Amino acid sequence: MPELLETIVYYCLHGIGAEADIDDPDLIRAGFPCRNAMGGTAVQAALALDRLGAYSVVHLSDDSEEVRKQLISPNIKVPVQGGSLGGAGDAAGGNFPETHVIIQFQKGSRICLGNQVETIPASNRLILTRNTVNSFLPLDENYLGWVEKHAQQVSSNVLSSFNSILDPEVLKLRLARILEHVERYRRGNPQGIVYFEDAHYHSKESRRLCIETLYPHVDIMSMNEEELQYTMEMCHIPVEIDDIFSCVNGVEYLLDRFGMKRGVIVHTKDYAMYVGDASGLAIEKGMVYGSLMATARAAFGEYGSDAQIRKILEGSLSRVGLENLKKIENSSLSGRVILVPTFALDRPKYTIGLGDCFTGGVQLCF
Repeated sequence: MPELLETIVYYCLHGIGAEADIDDPDLIRAGFPCRNAMGGTAVQAALALDRLGAYSVVHLSDDSEEVRKQLISPNIKVPVQGGSLGGAGDAAGGNFPETHVIIQFQKGSRICLGNQVETIPASNRLILTRNTVNSFLPLDENYLGWVEKHAQQVSSNVLSSFNSILDPEVLKLRLARILEHVERYRRGNPQGIVYFEDAHYHSKESRRLCIETLYPHVDIMSMNEEELQYTMEMCHIPVEIDDIFSCVNGVEYLLDRFGMKRGVIVHTKDYAMYVGDASGLAIEKGMVYGSLMATARAAFGEYGSDAQIRKILEGSLSRVGLENLKKIENSSLSGRVILVPTFALDRPKYTIGLGDCFTGGVQLCF
């Protein structure tokens, strides 16, 4: 418990988000009010899209009953044995649930100990993981095979969730299969988009291996500003995440070094930014959709409905986002960088899954 409290206080007082390992999630249940929710980029993006009536096919790394119950919807499909699509309830199942505990904290909240009082500078979340299935990430051949066979029906192929694998040999095996999968998908649908949503890695070696293996084979790579900073630190190039030109320079370096085929998205609480080749892509619309869906999640604590997203549109745009947009428009970068300010939300009700909802929203533009 002392280690847990020190960890929570550290991230709260710095206002930063991260992931850390926890041996016993029951420590959290003993000291905090909890409620169950869905986790993971793919399923959260699918649930956010489902709220708007959009259709997706998902890979279940965790196919436990707890997960499948929360994914039952006519808009969310899972490939099943025999090569057909079914609902999540039709999946075979068998894995134990992968339990992550996510602690949310709000800007302006206070932490008190005796006479000491500290104020949290920014809203964020701390993810505490007790890895089971994600530590070796089993790949469902029913899913991979269905996407490869029906590639023309798959407008975008989203990759994620390699960040918890600590064994480099296991990670190499998974990445080798994914590269084979990407090649088959491209053959079946040359216009399809291979989209990689980055994450907070549990080891520097896993980060390096994943980046160096996957980045050159994706069309669009997407990350938040903290993940950009961590990746640039790996490359020994510091980035000031509050300086838009520093962020653009960092992204340009990644494009030059790793050769993503189209571009890179950086999404933050104030703006979403695309750097790269946007020809033939409605990427500005995609970032607007993604930002609205993420903001609705933050504001209402649930996946945004049509009415809730319309409510967000009545708000004002982020001052920082507007300032950064003006800086880009008045620079030589205006033809290379597309920046969309987000809607201002100083004290979000929810800080979990915002990047996942953003990812789902962006897919609408493909």
